[in-house]
Amino acid sequence: MKVKFYTIFFFLILMVNLTAMEVPFGEGEKLTFTIKYGLVSAGEATLEAKSSVYQGSPVWHLSTKAKTYPFFDKIYKVRDSVESWWDKNNLQPYKFSKNLQEGHYRQHRVHIYDHSSLNSTYKKWSFKNQVFENSEMEIPPGTQDLLSAFYLVRTKNLQVGKPIMVNITADGRNMPTEILVHRKEQQKTIFGNIECLVIEPKLKGEAIFKQSGRILIWVTNDAYKIPVRLESKITIGSFVATLKNAEQVPYKIQI
Repeated sequence: MKVKFYTIFFFLILMVNLTAMEVPFGEGEKLTFTIKYGLVSAGEATLEAKSSVYQGSPVWHLSTKAKTYPFFDKIYKVRDSVESWWDKNNLQPYKFSKNLQEGHYRQHRVHIYDHSSLNSTYKKWSFKNQVFENSEMEIPPGTQDLLSAFYLVRTKNLQVGKPIMVNITADGRNMPTEILVHRKEQQKTIFGNIECLVIEPKLKGEAIFKQSGRILIWVTNDAYKIPVRLESKITIGSFVATLKNAEQVPYKIQI
């Protein structure tokens, strides 16, 4: 009987460990945004979540891509690609990759996370030498990357006036980040008029980007927290990203 009991106990533990944590988005969710600089529609960006496998473990492959339209490339060409491999069971990242082309600026950086040893391998591509320059660093428990942090925030019970903290490890630095929930606000979206929460990530210490202003994000005030609008400032001025299409979401597009 002991053998049978421990066998059953073992499989119960295994089943619990293999159960993916619930998330407020579904397989194949893809959000497409129009990016405007002033009154000019200069480009578009996408956010996408797909099921995948990383070294034998089930993950969410999270990705975001941004590009300017051909006519705007002559002014300021953007071709950005960011990816995260996010464990479905514990919602921690295995790998983070950031490949940026913004004007004459280039950046390619990768983090490999080992949460069991609280260590990360940081890989910074040298365009001059055409090799990765690697270094090791300690990371705090439960740290996220830039992309997975946003998806993690979507799993939280956000309330106005109650900030939450998320640690982000990226670009070779650990950065405690406070997510402020400023207010509720009705927003005209492709789904119709919907109540949204206006949130703002505030990095403690040195910023990851050369940020010249605030980043404000409007997410639907429901269980899904779908981002519908983003406002920020970059090197060449301010921009607004507005959701123009959505796939595999619980809302119907009305416009």
